[in-house]
Amino acid sequence: FHIRLSGQDTKRGTFSHRHAAWYDENNGKEYIPLRNIRDGQAIFDVINSPLNEYACLGFEYGYSLGYPQGLILWEAQFGDFVNGAQVILDQFFCTAEQKWSRYSGLVLLLPHGMEGQGPEHSSARIERILSNSAQNNIQVAIPTTPAQLFHLLRRQALRTWRRPLVICTPKAYLRHPMATSQVSELTNGTFEEVLSDPQPPTTIKQLIFCTGKVYFDLVQERTSRNADGVIIHRLEQIYPFHRQKIKELLLEAGTEKMYWVQEEPLNQGANIFVKGRFMEIKPKKMKYVAIGRKESASPACGSIKQHQAEYKQFMDEVFFLFNKG
Repeated sequence: FHIRLSGQDTKRGTFSHRHAAWYDENNGKEYIPLRNIRDGQAIFDVINSPLNEYACLGFEYGYSLGYPQGLILWEAQFGDFVNGAQVILDQFFCTAEQKWSRYSGLVLLLPHGMEGQGPEHSSARIERILSNSAQNNIQVAIPTTPAQLFHLLRRQALRTWRRPLVICTPKAYLRHPMATSQVSELTNGTFEEVLSDPQPPTTIKQLIFCTGKVYFDLVQERTSRNADGVIIHRLEQIYPFHRQKIKELLLEAGTEKMYWVQEEPLNQGANIFVKGRFMEIKPKKMKYVAIGRKESASPACGSIKQHQAEYKQFMDEVFFLFNKG
């Protein structure tokens, strides 16, 4: 498959995690290893795009329409930067199929995560994207392992039909010791829309659903606080919403409450979107409880100390409720 990867600092990857292009220090010539895997391979293009999201995303969207056989990806340096291309998302990316029967397989790679880096480097505003999600028009995913990301991209290329795909992955994954995969997990398996707790407790006292990086935070807190009765499931794909799998997990737990935990402010992130869907499929007597940062106009604060205090506050709330039963 022809792969076209463009974006902001994409050749080296922001903070030098990719190394897609090498340069000879003697003559300045560029060498791209992925273009040289074997004779007769498909084209691999990697292109640094300027900080003009509106123009660049519009171009890549048009490219995906003109060349639907390829895997076309555009990457933001931080997910927040896609805000400058919101018109492209609203007018074309999310709606072109319903308005004009135009099909695109464009992939957006948007770093998203509350990591204390401030309001302009934290949020891809997934709540805006999710608010435009309907009629299976797009796919929105936050994979938590390299294998999940690989299989998600592979699925996007292999499918015979095309739908736009939004992938949000925090910068923290680049160095997080839990965000790893064995080679066998890449050479085998498929993308899983929902990942159930790999080590479920014998007796479930508290049922948690989450998405993204906060999963690893919850697992670490569960261990340090000896909260053995907490079960944590991950939504790797938020939309389309995998109703059947999630319904099965809700029924298996048999608890009086289910908790949606997110690191974003509660008026942002996936909370508002998933709440209605959980309410549709959960057992009638089960209550939906959302825990996260307090509602905010800004995606994140500008102080690392305040960020850490907010983190402790909502984690304390999660596990205080566990201790209270």
